[in-house]
Amino acid sequence: MKVLVTGGVRSGKSFHAESLLVAEPHVTYVAPGPQADVDADPEWAARVAVHRARRPDHWGTIETHDLAGALRASDGAVLIDCLGTWLTSVIDELDGWDQLRDDWEPVLLDRLAETAAAISEHRGTVVAVTNEVGMSVVPEHRSGRVFRDLLGVVNQRIAQECDDVLLVVAGRALRL
Repeated sequence: MKVLVTGGVRSGKSFHAESLLVAEPHVTYVAPGPQADVDADPEWAARVAVHRARRPDHWGTIETHDLAGALRASDGAVLIDCLGTWLTSVIDELDGWDQLRDDWEPVLLDRLAETAAAISEHRGTVVAVTNEVGMSVVPEHRSGRVFRDLLGVVNQRIAQECDDVLLVVAGRALRL
């Protein structure tokens, strides 16, 4: 089973995604966001600590930007939380915030295709969490528009590999 769980910030999407895997004997939790962001921001660090405390002891954790590699190296269920932090880390790595998209977007799209293939090929359950950012105002700054537009591309591509897509609003999951 492959599931994409999307929703707004603080909608309950991570909690819901975790609840889909409670019966699994082994879960690999893939955290693709940059650890430096956690270390530098006390509020973000507190939110990460809440997520960590919720996870059962038998869940393993991998912190990596290589989602395809993490999926291929993992047995059993995998929880990716979240695709938005993965996208941010890839754009950071490619120095994309200040460069022309044409110069780095093909590399991003290759990584996305590799990740989608790894999700499709994975024999266990995969639950991917992502942010839904396309239902708001157009961001004022270029970086916000780039992120919003590309996360929409990421979400659509990963949804193609999933058996189910859930939208979480106010802690309630709606099947799309």
